[in-house]
Amino acid sequence: MKKIGANDPRQALAELKLRGEYRNFAILRRKPESPTQASLYGYAGLSAEAIGDKSDVNAVPDRGVSVWCSNDYLGMSRHPVVINAMKDALDRSGAGAGGTRNISGTNIYHVALEQELADLHNKEAALIFTSGYNANQAALSVLGCYLKNCIIYSDRLNHASMIAGIRASKTTCKIWEHNNVDQLRKMLEQAPKDHARLIALESVYSMDADIGPIKEVCDLAEEFGAHVYLDEVHAVGMYGTGGAGVASQIGQDSRIDIIQGTLGKAFGIQGGYIAGSRVLIDLVRSFAPDFIFSTALSPVLAAGALASIRHLRKSNIEREGQRSSVEFVKNILRQKSIPFYGDSTHIVPVIVPGAAACVSAARALMSDWDIYVQPIVYPTVPRGTERLRLTPSPQHSPEAAIALGHALASVLKTDQVKAVKSHVG
Repeated sequence: MKKIGANDPRQALAELKLRGEYRNFAILRRKPESPTQASLYGYAGLSAEAIGDKSDVNAVPDRGVSVWCSNDYLGMSRHPVVINAMKDALDRSGAGAGGTRNISGTNIYHVALEQELADLHNKEAALIFTSGYNANQAALSVLGCYLKNCIIYSDRLNHASMIAGIRASKTTCKIWEHNNVDQLRKMLEQAPKDHARLIALESVYSMDADIGPIKEVCDLAEEFGAHVYLDEVHAVGMYGTGGAGVASQIGQDSRIDIIQGTLGKAFGIQGGYIAGSRVLIDLVRSFAPDFIFSTALSPVLAAGALASIRHLRKSNIEREGQRSSVEFVKNILRQKSIPFYGDSTHIVPVIVPGAAACVSAARALMSDWDIYVQPIVYPTVPRGTERLRLTPSPQHSPEAAIALGHALASVLKTDQVKAVKSHVG
């Protein structure tokens, strides 16, 4: 990333705003009865800007809005089973963990959750973290450092947390073009035979809504004696047996050395984890600073995640409702001639090229239609591919989806739709 105005913070922020890439957050209170509805209290960049009229948590909101960009894919953050489990844990264990796991923070809920996650993915062990970002950074930094002469092969579109972990390992990294297994093969062929090899990819790429070539990568790993690290953050809870992910759905989970996931998306809570062999998980537990020196996940969150996972392992109602909602929205977009990326996942990205245009479209949806979709701009996506990332949920009604279609058709004028089509093809 280019360091603009490195010696002048004001200049750096001014140039960020000039490019239209400065991020203002919608200040919301999502309603307890539905994850798709929220009260809007305004916008702010730095939270301090809201002090005065918006710092009171009991303030009167501006109005209600419909939320179409949440990663709470199944609405599990509002499920009674989850809420009741968290209330019970709060009564029994209090709010906080009490410290890092290495000092006084290991709770019975942590242990039960890790055992459940290991069982979900048919692995020997699992380890939880305070976020998916921490999980990726911790695991990849340790694996890259402690696997002998390790070379990591990373898909070009891997998440920033994976890139951070690889960089922290200070090992050799080879970047293969997105989903290009032929190029990956050539890279593996060139590696010295005495070097460990680790292939890192995602199952669902959340910005382009496509799926990684998991089976083909596993075949290459088997041929060349490589390890496979799979980020299933946007897939756990959503795909596979009991929500175990895409690798489970296509019968490849046993070939993955480490599966990384999150508790903060389809499971509706917060936190991240890794699951794999007992040796590799213990290696990360014993050597990762991100784990050793971080305060443990609240037992209340762990209890909620545990309840959510156990429920989704038995229930398909949420996934079926979500798939129906996604297909309904996609059909509406097709009817309105609004192009979108991908047709194989639950994520619906509508490309609106240019940061200013994308932010303007999002603001218009909010101001004119009471629809909240956060604009996605650089560095989350490359410049020129800015987008409105839609995530339909089981709780979105057909009427709300129809209203979304009308709003997008109105906001994305003819010239913008042509620009979208030129990117989507």
